[in-house]
Amino acid sequence: MGNQWTLQDAKNKFSAVVEAALNGRPQRVTRRGEPAVVVVSAKDFDAMKDQEIERNRAFVRHLLSAPKVLGPGEELIDENDRAMLIPRDVEFD
Repeated sequence: MGNQWTLQDAKNKFSAVVEAALNGRPQRVTRRGEPAVVVVSAKDFDAMKDQEIERNRAFVRHLLSAPKVLGPGEELIDENDRAMLIPRDVEFD
């Protein structure tokens, strides 16, 4: 991943940091020797954000596709429903 800069160097050469990020090379900035931030282009950031949103949607679709859980006394309404799962009683001390 791109270059690594100290915070002071990144401040002094900010236009170089931005230019590198705009050219598709994320720039890591450290503060007191510890990783602090990564500078990326707005285009790359938006793409990462869109990917995260799609991953979240895919996870929700996955959860919604799970078998229906029926409680005691409930019956399947549609014969095409997935397996009937009945939760067991659990006692807590």
